Amino acid sequence: MAPTGDDNRRVLDPESDAAALKALTHPLRIRLLGLLRMEGPSTATELAALTGESSASTSYHLRVLAKYAFVAEAERRDGRERRWRSVHEVTSWSNQAMEDSPGSGDFVGVMRRRQIQHLLETVERHEGDVAAGRIDPSWREPAGITDLMPRLTPESLDELWQTFETKLAELTDRDASDPRALPTVVFTAGLPLAPRTRHGADGADTGPDAGPDTQSDVGPEAVGPR
Repeated sequence: MAPTGDDNRRVLDPESDAAALKALTHPLRIRLLGLLRMEGPSTATELAALTGESSASTSYHLRVLAKYAFVAEAERRDGRERRWRSVHEVTSWSNQAMEDSPGSGDFVGVMRRRQIQHLLETVERHEGDVAAGRIDPSWREPAGITDLMPRLTPESLDELWQTFETKLAELTDRDASDPRALPTVVFTAGLPLAPRTRHGADGADTGPDAGPDTQSDVGPEAVGPR
């Protein structure tokens, strides 16, 4: 996805932000940054309770994130312990720029795998909230995950990303003052897959199979719009 710049988005450059990229790939730092964006300003002690780490550890990694301008000090409450906030709502980058920069190619893979881990953690938390009655029943129908597999050109996929971001920004602004609004984790992915090569009875390649079952073992069939 081609990144776009605004006040709430930080676009990382593999050349000028090399040290920041290296610092961000630490698993705990990624998690701390995500928690600050989801939970809001927090202390090292509060984040330690959420991550199972010591407050000394979270405090150290928060200072590293601050050094590279991912987080900053938030307003203190009555002079109490230092609180931290995320400087930006979104961190993005150019896939092409990362691939073209020596030493930065692994960054995208690391971040994508952390996003998948976040998805699994979110599913568990959501299911626990539903089971405990912490989520209003009105959320039951719109909540869900999709795994649609359309055939698209690179241009169409890029247009889809832009349309999604524009609409999400519109809805976020509209719901900003609605007391019913809740923090909502929204995952999107657009990952092209090369056709599989089929083998004949004698083991010879028969070429790409463009039939509808080419990737039937990739995952479950999509069952709805979400």
